[in-house]
Amino acid sequence: MRVRDAKAADWPLIWPFLHRICAEGETFGYPVDIPEESARTAWMLAPPGRTVVAADSSGAVLGTAKMNPNQMGNAAHVASASFMVDPGHAGRGVGRALCEEALRWAGAAGYRGMQFNAVVASNTPAVRLYRSLGFEVIGTVPEGFRHPRLGYVGLHVMYRRL
Repeated sequence: MRVRDAKAADWPLIWPFLHRICAEGETFGYPVDIPEESARTAWMLAPPGRTVVAADSSGAVLGTAKMNPNQMGNAAHVASASFMVDPGHAGRGVGRALCEEALRWAGAAGYRGMQFNAVVASNTPAVRLYRSLGFEVIGTVPEGFRHPRLGYVGLHVMYRRL
């Protein structure tokens, strides 16, 4: 598996699983019926942001990440990132590779920390992964996410110093 910068030609490979993850409505705060063009605009970032893909040796896209300043102006020294792994490739280290690349990128770019603003508390694989990489839950918005099966669940804010 190789993590590399995303190209416009990767979008048709990203969209099917990004669309599926959004439509399932269990782990991401995007609208379940997000239009493709809105998703592309939100995901495929221009500098100072960055979008990457994890691809296998055949070129298949296994997952993707976007990285960006968490806020603007005097709060732009903290990075943020979002990750989506094709469900068909879950449990194979794709998310870890993407998160490690986001941390590497943020450190090299001079960010002082990385903050995840909205980690669904019931998304235990993501919470476990982020904790294993040094992130802490610094707060939880009670009932901040409306899960389609579980009802209202917490939404974690997670942080790690770089």
